[in-house]
Amino acid sequence: MHERSSVDELAEQLRRDLDRYSPGGKLPSSRALVERFRVSPVTVSRALAQLSAQGLVVTRPGAGAFRAHPRASESPAGDTSWQEVALSADGTADLVPRTVDASGVTVSLAAPPPGVLEFNGGYPHPSLQPERAMAAALARAGRRPGAWGRPPLDGLTELREWFARGIGGTVTAADVLIAAGGQAALATALRALAPPGAPVLVESPTYPGMLALARAAGLRPVPVPVDPDGVRPDLLADAFRASGARVFVCQPLFQNPTGAVLAPGRRAEVLRIAREAGAFVVEDDFVRRLAHADAGPLPRPLAADDPDGVVVHVGSLTKATSPSFRVAALAAHGPVLERLRAIQVVDSFFVPRPLQEAALELVGSPAWPRHLHALAAELKARRDVMTSALARHLPELSLPHVPSGGYHLWLRLPDGAGDTSRALGPGGEAALTAAALRAGVALTPGRPYFSAESPAGHLRLSFAAVAGTAEITQGIRRLRAACDEVL
Repeated sequence: MHERSSVDELAEQLRRDLDRYSPGGKLPSSRALVERFRVSPVTVSRALAQLSAQGLVVTRPGAGAFRAHPRASESPAGDTSWQEVALSADGTADLVPRTVDASGVTVSLAAPPPGVLEFNGGYPHPSLQPERAMAAALARAGRRPGAWGRPPLDGLTELREWFARGIGGTVTAADVLIAAGGQAALATALRALAPPGAPVLVESPTYPGMLALARAAGLRPVPVPVDPDGVRPDLLADAFRASGARVFVCQPLFQNPTGAVLAPGRRAEVLRIAREAGAFVVEDDFVRRLAHADAGPLPRPLAADDPDGVVVHVGSLTKATSPSFRVAALAAHGPVLERLRAIQVVDSFFVPRPLQEAALELVGSPAWPRHLHALAAELKARRDVMTSALARHLPELSLPHVPSGGYHLWLRLPDGAGDTSRALGPGGEAALTAAALRAGVALTPGRPYFSAESPAGHLRLSFAAVAGTAEITQGIRRLRAACDEVL
């Protein structure tokens, strides 16, 4: 049995047994618990620690574990209604609302209820994560000289060099800052490049977490449509002229959610348009390490072809490792780098050194290329199973583009499914998402991916967050049942 589940089961059993003891009464010794439940001493220690953290047990070194005394009755809840006034009293002066809608982010972060298949996940399943390699890297990192000391504010030089080599072009370690994950790096970039109330151009559709970041920073997202070849340069130029924006945020490689790759002929055009507008391009290179086995050679990051400092590049290790392995790079040329550095230092000081050391140990180990190779093969296999199952069971859902990287598919619902006056009635995507949840599969509706009106109903289906291909096939069958109910 998995160690974590053994710990949880033992903790639950001990919790039920606590009524046998008076407050302050001593529990059986660890040795007795090991023999009684036939588990390891480590499992007993962790189960007792779990109960201790919950305030149910008190452990005393050398004496054992004891049932905790009941907590004193808590004071009545206070009245927090005054905060409504305080939080909105001067709201009329705000250029944009200060409230933050995190729903588009939490939908891909929260675990679904038990028994529900996770087609809405934003990270690979634990079986796709290099858990052994990460554990070994973290253990080695902890033994490095100075590993628990204060790191350089910009990040460890060796790690900055590794990210710089991956970006290419003229980018060097001096152009790179180490950040605590891609989301934090994007937040720093947006705050550095645009003042509150300013417009920021975004792809349409685009990642809801970036839209939430922009709005939380007081910015006004302005959509620029994406087609199968990435953002449309003609509409990008129009949007710069109409809005006066000085920032464009894009994902040129395996765009979220469409999976589009910016076409070779558009790359230089996007940079030229931004340069003529006196604007920055924030390049969110979030899944470069999640290319599928059939992807072929990948285009270089935009930052590699940008000698003039137009591009602020964000690249992360998180998607290819673990949600908790939050190590990313923020790269830029010119004076903007100092502003990025200042904001990051004020916000978070630095990324913990043990995590940076572990990242170096991981990417420098033989396990790293083996992991990326296995991940590429598994993602392709999962993508193929999902596309085949959709064609067989749900042909009415349109799949305009099959990506060769990333971890999801972007589907268009039948005509009328996104129209509140037609087939599904009010709440088309929401109705289908709710029906799917009742059928046992969690989906991501398309509406949060649009900063303005959505042209049609969409769904995003992740094929990486479930345990394997059998769950993908089962999930598509459940989605078929939900569609039969709603469509």
